[in-house]
Amino acid sequence: MIDIIIELITAKQYAKLKGILSDIEPIDIAALFDDLPKRYMPLLYRLLPKETAAEVFVELDADTQEMLITGFSDSELKEVLDELYLDDAVDIIEEMPANVVKRIIRHSDPEVRHSINEILNYPKDSAGSIMTIEFIDLKEDMTVQDAFTKIRRTGVDKETIYTCYVTDRNRILKGIVSVKDLLLSAEDCVISDIMEKNPIFVYTLDDKEDVAKALSKYDFLALPVVDNEKRLVGIVTVDDAIDVIQEEATEDIEKMAAMTPSEKPYLKTGVWDTFKQRIPWLLVLMISATFTGKIIAHFEDALGKFVVLTTFIPMLMDTGGNSGSQASVTIIRGLSLEEIHFRDILRILWKEARVALICGVVLACANFVKLMIIDRVTLTIALVVCTTLVGTVFFAKIVGSSLPLFAKKIGFDPAVMASPLITTIVDAMSLMIYFNIASAVLHI
Repeated sequence: MIDIIIELITAKQYAKLKGILSDIEPIDIAALFDDLPKRYMPLLYRLLPKETAAEVFVELDADTQEMLITGFSDSELKEVLDELYLDDAVDIIEEMPANVVKRIIRHSDPEVRHSINEILNYPKDSAGSIMTIEFIDLKEDMTVQDAFTKIRRTGVDKETIYTCYVTDRNRILKGIVSVKDLLLSAEDCVISDIMEKNPIFVYTLDDKEDVAKALSKYDFLALPVVDNEKRLVGIVTVDDAIDVIQEEATEDIEKMAAMTPSEKPYLKTGVWDTFKQRIPWLLVLMISATFTGKIIAHFEDALGKFVVLTTFIPMLMDTGGNSGSQASVTIIRGLSLEEIHFRDILRILWKEARVALICGVVLACANFVKLMIIDRVTLTIALVVCTTLVGTVFFAKIVGSSLPLFAKKIGFDPAVMASPLITTIVDAMSLMIYFNIASAVLHI
C-alpha cells in the first residue's frame, strides 16, 4: 500500500489517492504514516477530509504530530483543533514541546483554551486528566421530546450521545438515561420518570486505572466524573479506558522486567533513552547479587571438600527463581484484576505452601533419579540436593506470593516485586539452604 501511495503522489494523481483513502479506516491510515517517508506526510494529510483528518491525527505518534503541526498554517491548525474532542486535544498537548503547546493554545477558542487548562491542572493519573467535557446533559423536568431536540441540536459535537446525564440547575448529577430508554418511551414522558437514579460515578481525583476497571466491571460505554460536591464535570469514555489499561499493562510488564517504564514505542525510543531505562535496575540487581557471592565465599571450605556440590548450584538457583516467578506473576495478576486482596494473605500462603510441597517433592523425585543414574553421585549427595530442592521451591513460592501483597499494602507497585528482585532474593536463600543442609548431613 505504501508503494502505491508514493507512486500516486509522485504522479500527482491526487483524486485517485483520495478515493483510495476514503475506503480506509482512520486508524489504518495512521498506521500508514509509520512507514511513509516524512516528505510525503504533509501532502497525504492534506488530502484527507476534515473529519477523517482529525481522527487520523489523534492516532499518530507524537513525533509525527509535532512535525505536522510545525508545517501547518494557522488556519490549518485551527481546523484540526476545531475537529478534535477535548480529551484528545489534551492528550496531544501533553506530548508536545513547549513551543508547540503555546501555538496550539494560541489558536484554540477561548472556551476550549479554558477547558484545556482546567484538565491539564488535574494530576496525571487521575480521572480528571482523561475525561472529556463533551457530553449530553438533560434536566429532570424535560420531556422525551425535549431531550431529542437537545440531542439533535448539540449531539454532533459530543463524544457520545448514547448515554445522557441528568443534572439539576447546580449541575449536581441526579441520574442517567440512555438513548434506548428515550426511544422506547412516549414523547411526553418526563425524564425524571425514566432515568436511572443513583448512578455509578467517579471523582475527578480518582486513579484513572480504577476508572478503567469500573468501566470494565459494569460494561459501561462512559462513566460520569464529578467533583467533591457531586457536580458533573465530565465523562470518561470506554476508548480512553482501553488506552489506560494498555498503558498500565505495558508499565507493569516493564517493571516486572526490571526496567523504568517508557511512554514511547520501542522503535521510537533512542539507544540512550533505552539505556537509561534499564541501567538503574541492572546496577541494583548486580549489587544485590553480591550477597550470593558472599555466601559462596563463606562456604568455600565446604565446596573444597565436596567439589561436586558446585555442579548443582545453577540448577537449584534457577529452579528457585522460576518457582518464585510463577507465584509472583499469578499474585500480581490477581491484584491487578482485584481478584485478591491483602486480607487474603493467609489463604494465599496456605495454598502456595501446599502447591510448593507437591512441586518440590515431584521435582526432587525426578532429580533423584537423574542424580543416581546419569550423574552417578553418592546417595548422601543426592539426598542433600533433593532435600534442598524441596526447601528452595517451598521458600521461593512463599516469597513470590507474599512480596507483591506486602508491596501493595505499603503503597508500592506490586509489579516491582516480580522476577528479577524475587530471583535475587531466592538465589541467596537457596544457597543458604543448600550449604546448611550440606553442612549438617555431610558434617563439613
